[in-house]
This record gives sequence, C-alpha cells and structure tokens, in this order.
Amino acid sequence: MFNQILIGRYMPGDSWIHRLDARTKLIISVLFIFAIFSANNVAAYGIAALFTFGVILLTSLGLGVFIRGVRPMLFLMLFTVALQIFFTPMGQTIWAWHFIKITDLGVYNAAAVFIRFMLIIMFSTVLTLTTPPLEVADAMEAIMQPLKKIGVPVAELALMLSIALRFVPTLLDEAESIMNAQRARGVEFTEGSLIKRIKAYVPLLIPLFINAIKRAIELGDAMEARGYRGGDHRTKYRQLVWTRRDGIAFITFAVFTLALILTRII
Repeated sequence: MFNQILIGRYMPGDSWIHRLDARTKLIISVLFIFAIFSANNVAAYGIAALFTFGVILLTSLGLGVFIRGVRPMLFLMLFTVALQIFFTPMGQTIWAWHFIKITDLGVYNAAAVFIRFMLIIMFSTVLTLTTPPLEVADAMEAIMQPLKKIGVPVAELALMLSIALRFVPTLLDEAESIMNAQRARGVEFTEGSLIKRIKAYVPLLIPLFINAIKRAIELGDAMEARGYRGGDHRTKYRQLVWTRRDGIAFITFAVFTLALILTRII
C-alpha cells in the first residue's frame, strides 16, 4: 500500500524530461495547477489531458507508473466526487430521493473535479520521479532567493524540504514493513468496518513516530560531526544550468496555456 505512494521517489533516467533544469520543472508544475483550474469545458480538459500524457511519454517511465501513483489518492478523489454529485443543488434534477438530489450540474462538476485531481497528481508526480530531491530543494532555494532580502531563511527552508523529500520514501517503506509484521500477527488492515480499519492503523503510529525521531537525531549528529554549515557559507557541488531545452519547455507550456485561454473565449 505505502510503497505505491510516489511522493519523494526518484527514478533515474536519461529522458528529455530528466534532463530539464529542476527550476523549469518546479515552476511549470506550479503553473500547471493554476492553468488546470482555469479549464471550464470539455475541449480544455481534453487539451490538458493530451498535454499531461505527452509529458508522461517524454519521461520514458511508462504510463503504468503514474497510474499507480494515483491509486493512493483514489479514495480522496472519489469522496470529493461524491460530495459534488450529491450536494450540488443547482441544475436540472436527474434523480432525487428524500433530501438527496442529483443534478446535471453536480455530475458535470464531479467529472471536472475528478479530471483535475487526476491530472494534477500525475503531472506533479513527473517532478518527483524525474528530479532528485536535492535538485528540487536547490531549485526552490534558487527561486526563493529574493525573499532573503526580507529576512526569510531560504537556505534553511530548502534544507528542510530536502530532508523531508529524502525521508518520506524511507518512512513509507518502514510503515509498510511494520504493516507486514502486524499482518504476520493476524492484524487485518483491509477488512471490517471503517472504524475497525482506522483502529488497526493506530498501532503503526507509535513505532513509526519513534523511528522518525531516531532518524532525525542520527541525521543531526552526523551533520554536526561533519561540521555542516548552511546559508551563505555553503557551496554546491551540482550547479543548476539553464539550457535551450528549458526555453523550449516554457514555450510549449505557454502555447498550452494560450490554448486553454482560447477555449474559454471561444
């Protein structure tokens, strides 16, 4: 279960997307979220889907990897879809029973929310699968450099992000190991009522929390022993380099955004 979550997991490769600058991928990923929420018709969603699947093909990782990344979020997506279907009173009524009413607008909004969720998750997964966590942290630090003028600890924030991205997959793997140990003792995580399933997950929290604290202490000791200093005193081994490929990526994204705008106007 937990090993299907792709947040923070990097898959090495030499694809066109892998070779993009981390700053380019980070900026485009954030802008894509705003762009997808501007879509309001079938044509716009079709263009967004084609753009997303085109980017996925350029990663050379296969569509199945990204579909597996959506599965852990499927419950949240379906829950949001259900809210849209059953609690949107506007529009023409399709079916009604007591206080529950399904309208055509509710069905349309549910489909739109599902598509937006799926595309955002899959596009965001492109960033984490094709970019090492350290490069993501360096990209965020470079983008936030202007904030240093108002006293924001940019280097420290980037370090926190880097550590979080590196340890999220590790903690998820540990959670999976603990679950397997509990299953060997007869604990069931997928059977019974919702309350029973939630109670089955509670015993996972204590050992996972202890392991997280232990790893944090060990990491702090290791950094102190090596004389780590952040901020302006630290140089970088890997330098972020802007290439023509990044310019092409931004132009392509600009064309995609323009196409979405045109679908709203037309």
